[in-house]
Amino acid sequence: MTKIELEIREILSRNKDGSYQTQRDRSKLLRMFSQQLRQLGFNLDSISDLKGRHINALLDFWKESGVSAGTLKNRMSALRWLARKLGKPGIIPKSNRACGISERCYMPERSRAISLDQQILDRITDPHVAFSVQLQEAFGLRREEAMKFIVHSADKGNHIHLKGSWCKGGKVREIPIRNAVQRDLLDRIHEFAGSGSLIPPSKSYVEHKSVFERQTALAGIGNTHGLRHQYAQARYLELTGWKAPLAGGKSTREMSPEERSIDLFARLTISQELGHERIQITVIYLGK
Repeated sequence: MTKIELEIREILSRNKDGSYQTQRDRSKLLRMFSQQLRQLGFNLDSISDLKGRHINALLDFWKESGVSAGTLKNRMSALRWLARKLGKPGIIPKSNRACGISERCYMPERSRAISLDQQILDRITDPHVAFSVQLQEAFGLRREEAMKFIVHSADKGNHIHLKGSWCKGGKVREIPIRNAVQRDLLDRIHEFAGSGSLIPPSKSYVEHKSVFERQTALAGIGNTHGLRHQYAQARYLELTGWKAPLAGGKSTREMSPEERSIDLFARLTISQELGHERIQITVIYLGK
C-alpha cells in the first residue's frame, strides 16, 4: 500500500460519514482514484498535495473512457468529500455542469412499482426481512434504511425520523405517518424489535444483507427497489388526486397549468420523502 493510500485510509477511518454502504463505496472509489493518478503520471508526495489539475486529469480520463454521466457524478461526489476533509473544497467546482458533466436523462418505458401481498410475505420466513420490506412499501425506505431501522428511536408519533447513519450520504430525513396501515406496522415492529434494529443481534449488517437478498429473491421481489416506486406512485395519487403518468395517468404535457402546479408540489414532496435532492429523479418513479 502506497503512502497516499495509507493517508486516504486514515482520513476514512476518522470520518465515518454516511451509511455503511456509502462508506464502503467511497473507500473503493478513493483507492481507485489514487491508483489512476499514478497511472496518469502523478506521483504525489501526500494526498494534501491534491490540486485542481489532478481532478481535471481524472475527469478527462474518465470521459475518454466512456464513463456514464451518473457514474461521473458519483465519483465527483467522492472527490468533493475528500477535498472537504483536506480543507480544500475550492479545488473542485460545486456544479457538475461546470465540470462538463451532463444531466442524466432516463425516461422509463414502464412502471417498476411492485406491491406486497400475503403470498409474497408468506415466502419470506425471516421476520426481520418481512418487516423491512413492509417498511419499504409503507414509507419508501431504501433497503439499508429498512434493515437498520430502530423503531424505538425512529417513531415520533406523527412522523418517523431516519438517522444519518442509516441513510445514503448520511442525510437525515423525516417521513410523515399518514394512515392506519403505517401506524399498525410500526406498532407491530415495536412489539417485535423493542429497542433493537431489524438486523438480528447475532448477525452483522453484511451477514444479514445476504439473508435479505436470498429471502427477497425467493419471494420474487428482487432487490426490492420496486417497493419505493410503489410508495412514490401511491403518494402521488394521494397528493394530486390522480394517477402518476407511469401508473396510467396523463402526462405533464396534457395537464392544465393548475394541474402542473399540483404535480410539481407532489414531486417536490415525494423527492424529499425518498431522500433525493433533485426533483428530476421523480421521473424514474412517476414518469413525466
